Amino acid sequence: MSISVGLFDAKTRLSELVEQVASGGEDILITRRGKAVARLVPIDESSEVERSLALLLAARESSKAGSDSLRDLIDEGRRR
Repeated sequence: MSISVGLFDAKTRLSELVEQVASGGEDILITRRGKAVARLVPIDESSEVERSLALLLAARESSKAGSDSLRDLIDEGRRR
């Protein structure tokens, strides 16, 4: 269940609301003139870290030049 907070109130109590979400895990719905405009939700750090790590490892694998050294690659480029 979400707690609903007006935008002005959320702005003045942001630190408190963030702490509430982080410790209790409950969503906070932020409204403007009675209409929902944003939601403050806790993050699942383990999945965020794992996803970031997987992206970094994939980028690392795709950027490997092979077994050639940098000097070999430079020399090959000069021969062309």
